[in-house]
Amino acid sequence: MTELRPADDAEDGASTTSSGGLRAWLHSVKPERATFGKDMVAGLPGAISSVPDGMASAVLVGVNPVHGLYASFAGPIAGGLSSSTRLMVITTTTAAALAAGSAVSGLEGSQRTEALFLLTLMAGLVMVAAGLLRLGRYTRFVSHSVMTGFLTGVAVNILCGQLADLTGTTAEGDNSLAKAIDVVTHPSEIDVASLLTGLGALAILFGLARTKLNSVSALIALVVPTLAVVLAGAGTVAQVDDQGAIPRSLPLPAIPDLGLISVDLVTGALAIAVIVLVQGAGVSEAAPNADGRPSRMNQDFIAQGFGNVAAGLFRGQPVGGSVGQTALNVSVGGRTRWAAIWSGLWMVIILVVFAGVVGKVAMPTLAAVLIFAAVGSLRPNNVLTIWRTGRLSQIAIAATFVATLFLPVATAVGVGVVLSLLLQLNREAMDLTVVELVPTEDGRFTEQPAPQQLVGHQVTVLDVYGSLFFAGARTLQARLPEVAEAEQPAVVLRLRGRISLGATFFRILSTYAEQIGAAGGRLYVSGLDPEMARLLARTVPVTVEPPDRVFGATPVLGESTWAAMNEAQAWVVGPKA
Repeated sequence: MTELRPADDAEDGASTTSSGGLRAWLHSVKPERATFGKDMVAGLPGAISSVPDGMASAVLVGVNPVHGLYASFAGPIAGGLSSSTRLMVITTTTAAALAAGSAVSGLEGSQRTEALFLLTLMAGLVMVAAGLLRLGRYTRFVSHSVMTGFLTGVAVNILCGQLADLTGTTAEGDNSLAKAIDVVTHPSEIDVASLLTGLGALAILFGLARTKLNSVSALIALVVPTLAVVLAGAGTVAQVDDQGAIPRSLPLPAIPDLGLISVDLVTGALAIAVIVLVQGAGVSEAAPNADGRPSRMNQDFIAQGFGNVAAGLFRGQPVGGSVGQTALNVSVGGRTRWAAIWSGLWMVIILVVFAGVVGKVAMPTLAAVLIFAAVGSLRPNNVLTIWRTGRLSQIAIAATFVATLFLPVATAVGVGVVLSLLLQLNREAMDLTVVELVPTEDGRFTEQPAPQQLVGHQVTVLDVYGSLFFAGARTLQARLPEVAEAEQPAVVLRLRGRISLGATFFRILSTYAEQIGAAGGRLYVSGLDPEMARLLARTVPVTVEPPDRVFGATPVLGESTWAAMNEAQAWVVGPKA
């Protein structure tokens, strides 16, 4: 695996040859003698904490918990070997698990399990393709309001969906909320031993949350209640091996059954990829490299893709950059990528040595781990802040939350992506201002609201703030001063800093120039760089007859606008050509 560096993506650095990239990757993965021992020790807490996390994530998918453990060794190793964010841990996440569970929900038994492996492999290939196509920059278009609504919906889904396992009941319903209501409205079906086991695990998790044992609290919450169940002989409490046998050996890599490909799996893989890549971008920002080298988002996309491909081949579930595991890796003293790799290697040892013990874990304790994680991921203050920012944010967070709660996760992700795009387009359309620049005696300009109509035989200097693409250009059309009855008006339009302008803008500018020309006036343009000036000359010919109506940008701010204004003023007061 070479560390890929897309050639023309500024955020990913300079291009490298294949051999150069291979040498750079080999150098980056070579263990350092000074840090190897520390990374090996730092990887152990990560592996231990991944045992309950991995098993609980598999419960969300609805498969044998061992598949979460398989993902917890394959993801950190394959991802750790290829990530640019050295301390990122690529392992199971609740959001990806919920999306995977939704994608395979229509299948049962071994078919569900086999479909999960195929889903994981497909999601990994999508992520690798996203990295190779340098799509990292587009994660910034996913609205914070939308992502918060989605993650809040995921948390509530987990809370509601795990009540049945926590209480030892079998809930019915079309969604997690309906199942939670079914549990609450049938208290006689609650198994007391299971409920006490789950509540005991929750008490341990909340009790140790602010102590030095926080990093291993989930493991303690699994072990102590499980021991109590075994010693008490509580046979009604479900155990992990009731979901299927826990093998005492590692799985061999195998290609999943390609015959299981379906529309649900394809859309599920795309949804998982979006979730993982957006969350992974946040992890990259939260765990900067100690040597100061910037993380390359597209390389981290590829690394998460490799982690999923490995997880799919080794019979695991989807993985991604984990906020919690990465934070733990940093807090326990991880120094290089080998801390994450060692967490995967330690997991291999745990699987081989302690497989029999893993099978005895009480299922209500896994439900408790998920409920605790869901409660911890709720950010009411963050939601309240977003709610206060305006109606658009309210619509975005509420719509995404409701979609996540009641619709399949792939559909909810689609709703979120569409909402993000609509919000972006709406901001581009509405966040546009046209102002008039009025010259002062000391050679500067003051701003004032643009006039509603142009004045005849007078120069009007206009400046534009905001995007001029698509809907933004249409908004500009509505906010430019009307020509109306003005005779021989002159307009100077300042476009400094615009390095890219779309066809919609040029069409609107051409129409405006024709309107001014029909009134005997002239349109001047200032501040354009040479390439935009040439494009303007080809696209809006009425503005360049004569050609001196386009004034290119100079290093001195305002210089080209003053030149255009003086030229326009000379035309207004002088003989009309």
